Amino acid sequence: MQKKTSIILGIDPGTIIMGYGLVKVTGNKISLLEMGVLQPGKVKDSYKKLQLIFNTVSGLITKYQPDTFAIEAPFFGKNVQSMLKLGRAQGVAIAAAMRHGLDVTEYSPKKVKQSITGNGNAAKEQVMKMLQQILSFTEDPKHYDATDALAVAVCHYFQQKTALPGNGEKVSGWKDFLAKNPDKLKTKK
Repeated sequence: MQKKTSIILGIDPGTIIMGYGLVKVTGNKISLLEMGVLQPGKVKDSYKKLQLIFNTVSGLITKYQPDTFAIEAPFFGKNVQSMLKLGRAQGVAIAAAMRHGLDVTEYSPKKVKQSITGNGNAAKEQVMKMLQQILSFTEDPKHYDATDALAVAVCHYFQQKTALPGNGEKVSGWKDFLAKNPDKLKTKK
């Protein structure tokens, strides 16, 4: 029997730097397809920035044909203008996904960090290091926005996996988890 394959596109929205990450899921195995950043901040016109974000997300969807789309929710800060700009960036990315018929799932930054590291207040460096372990890659990206977006995609994978029947089995600790999921244990060579 052939294992079902799916692709998840994760987005860390931004008008200065937008991160994107794509993972491929085959059965219970997850692997890195691509991660990177778009730098709309180099464009002066704010509407052209939004158009660039829309076109880039649309291009990623056309190229990789993801099955699901996940995006990080805006972090609520004190600067209202920054929040408005971030909300617009998120909105056009969501519109691009919906234009291509994808359902949208949104995760808070805390939920993403919690899902990847076990700590909702983890530093970006911790998230990146955990992703390197989970997805077996060694390069350090130039911008954490790329790994932040990748974390959104991996978070979505974990959330989907626990929502599937039979996969939400309770465990009593790390030893029990590893005993029930030996494929998750990676040994140093």
